[in-house]
Amino acid sequence: MTIIVHHLEESRSQRVLWLLEELGVDYEVKRYARNAQTRLAPPELKAIHPLGKSPVLERDGKIFAESGAIVEYFAESEGGGKLSVAPGDPDRAAYLYWLHFAEGSAMLPLLLKLYVGMLGEAGAPLMQMRVEPEIDNHLAHANASLGGNNHFVANRFTAADIEMSFVLDAAGSRGGLERYPNLVRARAANQARPAYQRALEKGGTYKMGA
Repeated sequence: MTIIVHHLEESRSQRVLWLLEELGVDYEVKRYARNAQTRLAPPELKAIHPLGKSPVLERDGKIFAESGAIVEYFAESEGGGKLSVAPGDPDRAAYLYWLHFAEGSAMLPLLLKLYVGMLGEAGAPLMQMRVEPEIDNHLAHANASLGGNNHFVANRFTAADIEMSFVLDAAGSRGGLERYPNLVRARAANQARPAYQRALEKGGTYKMGA
């Protein structure tokens, strides 16, 4: 049965579309727009999953949620596992590290920048003392780890690159990515992939990819 992707604009869902395009999996897209004032997901998503967030996938009556879990599961179960790194492979640990670093470590300070920024001057001390240094800490680590490569795991394209792509997009959108040339180069290589471009066509407007 074809997968249905409940896709929210300007969200982590974009990387799930990219993953499915890379894997050559058939799917349909049901698009959802953010509330123009709050920028939150519409309430209709709660009918699909109790948290009311995207991405959510449906297949054969089963619901898949959490972008990191979706990426890991489908990378292993589809396309002959070509975008995953199998258990026993010496690069497996690095693959799992970057797959989970994206949401487990790197996205938190970027989200804090968004929310603390809403406080204006009241949030300035926290932004300067904690948020910005933590963003630099994580992005500098990723930049150094890439070195001259375009991919995070043994210079081969894997689902870890797809998972990390939203970190790079968020950093690009909120400023500062240009300070990390290896990340800028890797992001450009990602965006040049035909599957990435097809995912943009399926998902619609994605300003964070600019």
